[in-house]
Amino acid sequence: MDEIRDAILSGTAEPADFAALPIPESYRGVTVHADETDMFAGLDSADKDPRKSLHLADVATPELGPGEALVAVMASAVNYNTVWSSIFEPLPTFAFLRKYGRTSPLAARHDRPFHVLGSDLAGVVLRTGPGVHAWQPGDEVVAHCLSVELEHPDGHDDTLLDPEQRIWGFETNYGGLAEIALVKANQLMPKAPHLTWEEAASPGLVNSTAYRQLISRNGAAMKQGDVVLIWGASGGLGSYATQLVLNGGGTPVCVVSTPEKAEICRRLGAELIIDRAAEGYRFWKDEQSQDPQEWRRFGARIRELTGGEDPDIVFEHPGRDTFGASVYAARKGGTVVTCASTSGYLHQFDNRYLWMNVKRIVGSHFANYREAALANRLIAKGRIHPTLSSLYPLEETGQAVHDVHRNVHCGKVGVLCLAPEEGLGVRDHELRERHLGAINRFRP
Repeated sequence: MDEIRDAILSGTAEPADFAALPIPESYRGVTVHADETDMFAGLDSADKDPRKSLHLADVATPELGPGEALVAVMASAVNYNTVWSSIFEPLPTFAFLRKYGRTSPLAARHDRPFHVLGSDLAGVVLRTGPGVHAWQPGDEVVAHCLSVELEHPDGHDDTLLDPEQRIWGFETNYGGLAEIALVKANQLMPKAPHLTWEEAASPGLVNSTAYRQLISRNGAAMKQGDVVLIWGASGGLGSYATQLVLNGGGTPVCVVSTPEKAEICRRLGAELIIDRAAEGYRFWKDEQSQDPQEWRRFGARIRELTGGEDPDIVFEHPGRDTFGASVYAARKGGTVVTCASTSGYLHQFDNRYLWMNVKRIVGSHFANYREAALANRLIAKGRIHPTLSSLYPLEETGQAVHDVHRNVHCGKVGVLCLAPEEGLGVRDHELRERHLGAINRFRP
C-alpha cells in the first residue's frame, strides 16, 4: 500500500508505472460482520451505535473480473446507507450479498461473512479487467454507486430499471470506505481537477441523487422559476438540492432544524428558510395520528415566504415524519419526489390532497450513469460545489457514521483512506482559486 500511495503522491507516475505496481493480497476496509447482526436486538434505532458494529479489518483483495476496475481509494464519504448498514436496518445487508452471490460465479465473490461498506470514493485506477477500454491505470477518478448487469432489456432505457440494479457498497461488497475498492468500469467518472481528494469524494451519491430527483425527466423535471421545498436543506442531500435549484433558476424554500444550519443555507445563496425546531412544527400528535392543523400552519408559512405561492416541487427524503405535510404543501398539480425515508418507511398522508389536486408522487433512487455524469460535470465546471463539513481518518469511520446517524453534521462527512492528510490532489489551482470560498462554505 505504501508503494501505491507514494506513486499517487509523487504526481509524476505514468500509466505504465501504476500498471507495474504489485497489487497487495489484502487491504484495510471498514466492515460489518455477519455474526454480529443481532448485537442491537431490542434497541430503538436511535440507541444503536455504529461505533460498536463497524470494524477496520484486513480484507483479501477480490479477483478482478471482466468490465471491472480496482481503485486505490484516497478518500471516501459517509452516506445514510452506511448508517443503515451499521445498525442492520431495515435488515442486515448480508441478505443483499447472498442474493447477489447467487446470480453468477463472479458475483459469488460478494457473498462473504464481512461487508466492506461505502458508496463514494475518489482515487486512482490500479487495474482494469478484460473489456475495459475507457479507463487505464493511473486515471484519477470518482465513482458513482449504481451497479448494473444490463443483461435484461428493461435496463437499456433507464439503467435503474435493470432487474439486477444494486447500490455499490450497500447491496454489493468491496465498497469505498477502504484502501482499495472493486467497481464496475461504468461507475467511473473523471475526478474534478480543482478539488482535493476528500472534496472530490463527497458529492458522488448525494449530488447525483439530487440531480435525478430535481432536474432529470425521470424525477421532477424542474423548470426555471419553480418553487422547491427542500427538507434537510443543509444536509448531505439537501445541500446539493439547494445548489441545483439556485443554479437552475428556481427558488428554494429551505427547511432546517437549527440556526447554524439556517446560516449555512444563506451561505449557499438561499433566502427563504424555515427553522422547523424554532417554529415548533409537530406534524404528529402521537405515534398514530398526524395533525392537519400543523400542515396548514406550515403551508401558510411557506406562502408567507414566497409571496403566496405553494411549492411546485417538494424534495422529500425524511419520510414518515414529514410526508403528510409534504403532500399537503405541494401546489395543485405539483410533485412530491422522494428518494429515502430516514425517519421511517411507512408513510401516511391524506389522499384527498393528492387526488383532488392532481398532485404526483415520484419515486427516485440514486441516478443512472448519464445523470451521474451530468451531475459530476457540474462539479468539474465549478457550478456545484462540495459540501464537505468534517473529515475523519479511516480508523475513526465509526465516529463519522455516528455523527450522521445523530444528525449532528451539516453537508457531508468525509473519510481519508490512503491520503495521509487533507488538502492533496489538486491539479487545477487556477479554477480552485476562483471558487475557494464556495468550496469551503461548510468547513469550520
